[in-house]
Amino acid sequence: MISYEPFWDYLDWHEISTYTLINKHHISSSTINRLRHNLPISTATIDKLCEILKCPVDDIIIHLDNEQKG
Repeated sequence: MISYEPFWDYLDWHEISTYTLINKHHISSSTINRLRHNLPISTATIDKLCEILKCPVDDIIIHLDNEQKG
């Protein structure tokens, strides 16, 4: 399972709001919602987030195996 928990941690650590992502960087609110619920997003969106946040992919996503899902 893909988890976007690192994304939320990154936003908190760098004090970046979803409001900023939506209004300044034009990330859709539906994408934010998909991230919030660990639903699939495209690799193009992941790439765009990495460019905006100036971070590597592993600062946004993590793969959890069945034992780690909890």
